[in-house]
Amino acid sequence: MKIFSSEQIRDIDSYTIANEPIASVDLMERASNAIFEWMAQNLSFTNRFVFICGPGNNGGDGLAVARMMFFAGFNVSVYYIDSTTYSSDFTINLSRLKKTNVYLKIIIGESDFPLLNHNDIIVDALYGSGLSRPIEGLVAKLVQHINQSIAKVVAIDIPSGLFNIENPYPNTNTVVKADACLTLQFPKLSFFFAENEMCVGQWSVLPIGLHPTVIDEKSTPYYYLENTDVLAILKPRTIFSHKGTFGHCLVIGGSYGMMGAAALCAKAAVKSGSGLVTMHVPKCGYTIAQQLVPMAMCTVDTNENFIASISNIDKYSSICIGPGLGTNPQTVKVLEDIIVKANVPLVLDADALNAMADDRTLLSMLGRHVVLTPHPKEMDRLLGIESASSYDRHLRTTEFAVKHDCTVVLKGAYTAICTADGKTYFNPTGNPGMAKGGSGDVLTGLLVGVLAQGYEVLNSSMLSVYMHGLAGDFAAARFGQDAMRPSDLVDHLPEAWQQIRRG
Repeated sequence: MKIFSSEQIRDIDSYTIANEPIASVDLMERASNAIFEWMAQNLSFTNRFVFICGPGNNGGDGLAVARMMFFAGFNVSVYYIDSTTYSSDFTINLSRLKKTNVYLKIIIGESDFPLLNHNDIIVDALYGSGLSRPIEGLVAKLVQHINQSIAKVVAIDIPSGLFNIENPYPNTNTVVKADACLTLQFPKLSFFFAENEMCVGQWSVLPIGLHPTVIDEKSTPYYYLENTDVLAILKPRTIFSHKGTFGHCLVIGGSYGMMGAAALCAKAAVKSGSGLVTMHVPKCGYTIAQQLVPMAMCTVDTNENFIASISNIDKYSSICIGPGLGTNPQTVKVLEDIIVKANVPLVLDADALNAMADDRTLLSMLGRHVVLTPHPKEMDRLLGIESASSYDRHLRTTEFAVKHDCTVVLKGAYTAICTADGKTYFNPTGNPGMAKGGSGDVLTGLLVGVLAQGYEVLNSSMLSVYMHGLAGDFAAARFGQDAMRPSDLVDHLPEAWQQIRRG
């Protein structure tokens, strides 16, 4: 699914109106019906619904939804802002609403604000995604009134006061704090950054039938992964396939006291579909590796406690290095040799990233076959600067991927795959129960195993990130987010594979 700027969304609306063709107010009716259906299916008749509408088309949506809910038997009250410049579609819907018995009040001053209680659900229809300046004056006081209430808030399209793309940080603008957001046709970029979570709440995308031709033709650097995207990537496993068909991946990792990370990584690689998995570990890790991951082969380093050398990497289809690795100077030299000599897809994680942050000359050796999988703090260390916000980090990570001609999988609530051509793909799967040490090692193992099977770098990244989060969702459903472990992600990879294969 594409993610567009506000200007692009206006263009898509205009194209739909001109080429479907459909009248603007009828397109609003279609959008409002999608919102109404969601609210009718997910909310209760026992609540009072307080619609607070602005003078533009977002307010027009609110008026239309209020009318539909009234006729469906919901308890509805409508408040709208006094203005000299109502949009034409707002005016039409206001006229329609006045023909009903809906309680309708114009807000001229603070005394007109609704009295709110815990049984109310506020529907925020003040301003949509086209807002380009902070909310001020009476409406700002109204937003503060909403935020100070104990009522639940559902925002139409985007919480009023929040911008689609670039929001200040910290955001001192007046913004509605929504519990849920019903966004129309496309998610908004601001939904994917942590600093906006308290405003956006839980969001849902409601299709409203915008014209597919213009959506297909209009370019954007931002995408939101869906199950159909991942299903389209999958290769069949034919009846005459054998272990050699699906590649041979190498997991380089582990050091004294840190063998668990390498073992988790290798376990995930085994369940990635890769035909063969080999671990390269220090001597102290040999017994641990053989006992914890008996289905993987194991080569042993010359050093007792850390990785100090490796040879004959040409036979592998993909390589990862980093989990539990440590940053001993001899280990860093091995990392440099791998980066320089590897002619196959290469995944760099954990201490491999920390080593590159300490020796930035290694960054110049990256290329299109390399995938980096940092968490936010590791990314900041690679950037050499502490990011002011997650949006700021996103911009810098995109520039980093382009500059170093590599792919960066920036882990987080919506793990972002940033490519060498400046595109970003946000992942929808996963949950906060995965915020535990070791979850990233599972992703690295999964990714190196998928790469071994001949999937190209972007497809491997999308498939692995989506499946990693999906396994986490299965684990959370079984154990709960608090008690689930990174090893549970590995255990639920088979279910994730099955669900993706089923589509």
